[in-house]
Amino acid sequence: MVLESTMICFDNSDYQRNGDYFPTRLNAQMDGINLVCLTKVRSNPENTVGLLTLSNTTEVLATLTTDVGRIVSKMHLVQPNGNINLLTGIRIAHLALKHRQGKNHKMRIVVFVGSPIEAESQDLVKQAKRLKKEKVNVDIISFGEHENNNDLLNAFINALNGKDGTGSHLVSVPRGSGLSDALLSSPIIQGEDGTGGAGLGGAGFEFGVDPNEDPELALALRVSMEEQRQRQEEEQRRALVASNTEGGESSGAGPSGEKATPPASAAAALVEPNSEEAMLQRALALSTETADDHLPDFANMTEEEQIAFAMQMSMQDAQDNVTQQAKRPKTEKSEDAMDVDEESIADPEFLQNLLENLPGVDPQSESVREAVGSLNKNKKSEEGDKEKK
Repeated sequence: MVLESTMICFDNSDYQRNGDYFPTRLNAQMDGINLVCLTKVRSNPENTVGLLTLSNTTEVLATLTTDVGRIVSKMHLVQPNGNINLLTGIRIAHLALKHRQGKNHKMRIVVFVGSPIEAESQDLVKQAKRLKKEKVNVDIISFGEHENNNDLLNAFINALNGKDGTGSHLVSVPRGSGLSDALLSSPIIQGEDGTGGAGLGGAGFEFGVDPNEDPELALALRVSMEEQRQRQEEEQRRALVASNTEGGESSGAGPSGEKATPPASAAAALVEPNSEEAMLQRALALSTETADDHLPDFANMTEEEQIAFAMQMSMQDAQDNVTQQAKRPKTEKSEDAMDVDEESIADPEFLQNLLENLPGVDPQSESVREAVGSLNKNKKSEEGDKEKK
């Protein structure tokens, strides 16, 4: 089992703000660094990794450690600033490797280069020869500016490997490709014999890792790729909505030079069907359509048409008032009718006549006589109270 100490050089120049690698060069590079750290440490519990920046004043963010979380936390605090200084970064990484605790650990430097290199080819070759004498291997991941940098980097790697050496590698990742995907299939992760770089046996498995041998690394890679996929989908959705909005403002101009705005329903169709933005867009579209159904287009109406519409609305309001007033007497009349009906029912004579005309009712029965008699008593008592008053 190979013991190794690795220093990772992090390109944090201003060029890392570019979005030609999703979402930016900086974020794509962070995913690649995380992948390299996990691979190195999981392959052997005694392996150590460190991290330093390359731009402006080269700074060691984390000395050699087995704690990948420390590397990741330091890495996410870095912001793009300045220009890359490749030679200085490699020299400081070599110095950090000399102070490693495990002297039997092999030394390796992994360099991420995503900016134009300002160093001379002869200086890079001299540095490569010094590293070869010290038995330091260097892996370089070139992206973004690889078309301009690859000649210099190839000369550096060839001088480092010599005629028969194969311990150092150059991985070039073109625009539009995934940085982590390119690393997974490269010798940096897979190793020289393609067995998984650190005995991971990755052939034929998802992400090049056998989950039975290293379930934690497989889970970390799966989570990282899922987060990247979600970021890509979110960025594509936002870009689609933004491009549609800009395209609607700049296109569709009529003869008068007015620019056409896309309807709200079209904007809603560009948003995910279950998102809050989609529901808001649909509500806006419905409210707009409802308003259009009931209100005329005042902007395109002449003055005479506007006056005619106003008169029509006033006449309609007057008609509504008359209709409401016409309904009121009916209500009062019905209330009076109810009062009359109640008085009639309370009259003993009316009740007696009503009972005589009902089929199947004997007006001479005791129950009917008692009911009529009670009504007579109540009526006489009410009349007596009125006379006293």
